[in-house]
Amino acid sequence: MKGPSSKDSLDISVANYEDVILARQKARELMQSMGFSLLAQTRMVTAVSELARNMVVHAGRGQMSVNSVEKLNQKGIECIFQDKGPGIQNIDQALRQGFSTSNSLGLGLGGAKKLCAEFDIQTTVGKGTRVTIREWKTR
Repeated sequence: MKGPSSKDSLDISVANYEDVILARQKARELMQSMGFSLLAQTRMVTAVSELARNMVVHAGRGQMSVNSVEKLNQKGIECIFQDKGPGIQNIDQALRQGFSTSNSLGLGLGGAKKLCAEFDIQTTVGKGTRVTIREWKTR
């Protein structure tokens, strides 16, 4: 099966909480322009916020790409979070609800996964983490 093809793309450097807000805004703006429902926008923007915040807290900085994508004539949004941080020792544990290494509520990775139609994580300890999330527009 062929993967999604990218239409519009925007890269955002994420190094502080102001950048997290910018990442949220850009994802919402793209979703609004594509006609996503308010509920879909809220879910995706919440996931973007969690993942961008994780980059700041755990890696110090990273890059987010937000893209409009299309697969089998279905339009969607894709956000890719890439960092060169410490990586994740145990992905299964990190995805578990309530797990936190930063004394937070532990909603980050697991919460983001539940909010999105598609979630993929790749990590290498000592080299960094890449998380891709997608949401598809319903007809």
